[in-house]
Amino acid sequence: MTDPALVLVGTPIGNLDDASPRMRAEIEAADVIAAEDTRRFMGLATRLGITYSGTLISLFDHNERSKASEIAQQIENGARVVLLTDAGMPAVSDPGYHVVKEVVSRDLPVTAVPGPSAVFTAIALSGLPSDRFTFEGFVPRKAGERGRLLTDLASERRTMVFFESPHRIHTTLADFVTRFGADRPMTLSRELTKTYEETLRGTTQSIHEQVVARDGLKGELTLVVAGAPEVSDTSAAELTEDVAQLVESGMRAKDAAAHIAKIHGLKSRDVYEEYIHTK
Repeated sequence: MTDPALVLVGTPIGNLDDASPRMRAEIEAADVIAAEDTRRFMGLATRLGITYSGTLISLFDHNERSKASEIAQQIENGARVVLLTDAGMPAVSDPGYHVVKEVVSRDLPVTAVPGPSAVFTAIALSGLPSDRFTFEGFVPRKAGERGRLLTDLASERRTMVFFESPHRIHTTLADFVTRFGADRPMTLSRELTKTYEETLRGTTQSIHEQVVARDGLKGELTLVVAGAPEVSDTSAAELTEDVAQLVESGMRAKDAAAHIAKIHGLKSRDVYEEYIHTK
């Protein structure tokens, strides 16, 4: 007999070979299996050859709050409940948080079977700073909410990770250009671990142009955006003086401005315009 607990189980985000032995064992031993989509879970179990005998229940965004108490009660009564979503780790932009909160509030055991994560996979592939980052989930659908969020994040120094759907990617990337600037480094990963996995690399502007040129993208999309550069505390006068010294040494004004801007984490256009204005 298995010990009663809530078990958060990570499932493959694409490649079925990423299914772990512990994932299989927990599903087979579970008394109750709470799945985001029961039909997709049954398909996954069939493809992986997993035999389960636990009671299968549906747990998705719109019923999670009402199901949380019921699941906690089942654990209190001695059941081992496996909670899993369609792909990746539960509770990360997927159902799971409210159930964990309820179970923890009753001082009942919660454990996890770690699995694939689009967030960690995309940021590892990005080549952008990964020592500190923030996960923002799906970008808001409504223009006003999206604009406010991205404006707030424009000065965020940590690398940022977002999820987005293919049919909204054009609008979101256009807003990235507007709110973060055209030169902010970023990557766009799709179909992670699947046959047609792809990561586009560039800036907010160049990625937007690539997506427009390709008339959209298919598959699950994970966006990784570099944090805001350090804001220089050097005065405008000092910056223009530095540019002027390079120009006097024979460097073109635009090249000199770009060089100084890079040193201070500023936009080359702003430094160049300030230099021209003070001439």
